[in-house]
Amino acid sequence: VQLQASGGGLVQAGDSLRLSCAASGRTFSSYAMGWFRQAPGMQREFVAAISWSTGSTYYADAVKGRFTISRDNAKNTVYLQMNSLKLEDTAVYYCAGKWGTYSREGYNYLDWGQGTLVTVSS
Repeated sequence: VQLQASGGGLVQAGDSLRLSCAASGRTFSSYAMGWFRQAPGMQREFVAAISWSTGSTYYADAVKGRFTISRDNAKNTVYLQMNSLKLEDTAVYYCAGKWGTYSREGYNYLDWGQGTLVTVSS
C-alpha cells in the first residue's frame, strides 16, 4: 500500500489544520491507519488511528478533544482534523497503515507515507 500525506503548513496557535493521507494499492477492508508525529529532538509518538472497516477511532491523550481522525472510503483517504493547535503540536506528521487492528506502536505499521510538517507559531 502506498500512502501520500499532505496538508501541513505554518499556522498560529489556536488555528486549525487538516491533514490528508491518500492510500492506494490494495483494498482496505481489514486495514488500520494511524497518524504519528515527531518533533525535533523527540521520539516519534502516536497521535490517532482509525479502523478502516469499523470506523473506530483512537487518540493519544495529548490530542483527545482537539484532533479528529476520519476516513473517506470512496477516496481511500484518511484525514486528521486538528483544532486548537498548540505550540507543542509542532512536528512532522506521518500517516501509516497496517493490516488488522490498530496499534499505538509505530513499529507495528508496515506502510508509511512521507512526512508533512506542521509548524505552530505563537
